[in-house]
Amino acid sequence: MTAIDPDVFLKRQGIRRLLKALDAKHGTARFVGGAVRDLLLDVPHEDLDLATTLPPDEVIRRLEGKGIKAVPTGIDHGTITAVSSGTVVEVTTLRSDVSTDGRRATVAFTSDWSKDAGRRDFTINALYADPYSGELFDYFGGLDDLAGRTVRFIGEPLQRIAEDHLRILRYFRFHARYGHGEPDRHALKACTERANDLMALSRERIADELLKLLALDDPAPTVRLMLGRGIFEPVLPEIEGSDRLEALVSAERSAAVDPDPLRRLAALLPPDPQGAERVAARLKLSNKAKKRIACAADPSLGTSAQSMAYRIGTESAVDRLLLAGRSAEAVAIKGWKPPRLPVGGGDLIARGVPQGPQVARTLRRIEDAWEKAGFPKGKEFDRLVDAALA
Repeated sequence: MTAIDPDVFLKRQGIRRLLKALDAKHGTARFVGGAVRDLLLDVPHEDLDLATTLPPDEVIRRLEGKGIKAVPTGIDHGTITAVSSGTVVEVTTLRSDVSTDGRRATVAFTSDWSKDAGRRDFTINALYADPYSGELFDYFGGLDDLAGRTVRFIGEPLQRIAEDHLRILRYFRFHARYGHGEPDRHALKACTERANDLMALSRERIADELLKLLALDDPAPTVRLMLGRGIFEPVLPEIEGSDRLEALVSAERSAAVDPDPLRRLAALLPPDPQGAERVAARLKLSNKAKKRIACAADPSLGTSAQSMAYRIGTESAVDRLLLAGRSAEAVAIKGWKPPRLPVGGGDLIARGVPQGPQVARTLRRIEDAWEKAGFPKGKEFDRLVDAALA
């Protein structure tokens, strides 16, 4: 294939206006990266990126001159976020690397498309398309790799990894999503040799990449490959096997439950709530995410699915049931909203219970009986309350 249908992008609101502001008809801008790759694969891709020969200051000047919002989100690296009639597009000036340290790069702007392509990570991510003709520009064999579903580093894999250590994890994520068959042996060898480089990265970047991997349809084979190559050992030694993840993926499919990266992370960790919470804290996850992972790592299931959902919340109950392989019960409570206890302390006081600790003890007794009985309503609940007050 030598061209794409550019109308797929041009029909988006505000895109023609943006391209006109950049004077793209004269070759100043091309669609690039994920949107082009995924269009060729006929898979959805929401984000849209443009590469341009124009310097960042000129991009801002042109956009603002046409009433398009220009946000300098990464201006040091040449990236301007354009908001054109509500459509958000990342516009980045062509770049070449001046220096890198594995975590960040110093760049120089260029007008050479091949140099810009040469600093990207994988061949399938270095595809450009003319915004009007759809003509494709492939400098490193990305089209052939895409056809063969091979994820391959541009140039020397060790050099690409030295430039940004996160590319180790990105490689496995892209292989899980786009690769078929055995991974590229040169890439796999380089990632294995440089796994210790991951220790230099912030835990936030590691967590972000790991959760993106776990959110894919079936990351288990790739996780198994990573474990066999010792990729997790330097930064997440707690991950020792993929069996529970594989079982969870199967349970999610059986229950028609969407993949969830936090649930899947819990499946990779030992069933120890405190240990799981420590890992989540080390990865700098939110407090909500930490609590959910810790709760999922607790293997106790309670007396019934509804009782568990009432006590820990439906989402966490579904997590535990799926991790235990109890798909049918997870299906049964998937959309269930735990009810509220239909009686309060004021009601008990009005019926003669003395104010103080006895009110709380009586409420707990009623709640336990109500939960055990399956959360009855109406007269059945009234009888339950009468029995507790007798």
